[in-house]
Amino acid sequence: MSLVLDHTETDTRTRIIEVAERLFREIGYQKTTVADIAKVLKMSPANVYRFFDSKSAIHRAVARGLMTEVEAAVATIAGEPLSATDRLREILSTIHHMNSERYVGDAKLHEMVAFAMEENWDICDAHLACLGEMVGKVIADGVAAGEFKPCDLELTAKCVSVSMCRFFHPQMIAQCADKTKQIDVSINNMIEFVIGAIAVPKA
Repeated sequence: MSLVLDHTETDTRTRIIEVAERLFREIGYQKTTVADIAKVLKMSPANVYRFFDSKSAIHRAVARGLMTEVEAAVATIAGEPLSATDRLREILSTIHHMNSERYVGDAKLHEMVAFAMEENWDICDAHLACLGEMVGKVIADGVAAGEFKPCDLELTAKCVSVSMCRFFHPQMIAQCADKTKQIDVSINNMIEFVIGAIAVPKA
């Protein structure tokens, strides 16, 4: 009986998160209320509060889910049977495109993510740490294979991530998209620059 209850509770939490994300996309984070979420789910607000103690907690769960999708995509690429250089190139490109498509192209979802970043939530820090760890492992593979220069792996991974901030951070992507093209560089230009900085020079 307890296992059935656990599954039911998990399913309800998942439904709340899914409906909240949809409403955040449709009417915006600020305008969405717990009552709105409850109405779509045909339950009382009190029942929603059984699973999440605040709208902020629901917000965190939605943001965590979106970040997990990026982490899963990066983990898949990191495990592909490609050279470390090609994996790193694909990882950097994928992070940019996923953040760009989901957050910058969707103003209301961008609003939600902006709130998350302004709050400096621990989930944002954990997300960046997770991505940095996977980037570091790919760089380590590249060093072992002679593709990348010997280096302080943790520091190098951080430098790579920071150098790509303009292409990773949703707010920076959006802001730079409005600037003149004359002072911008493409994602591919930047990726090749970063890889060139850590690659072993070809003879």
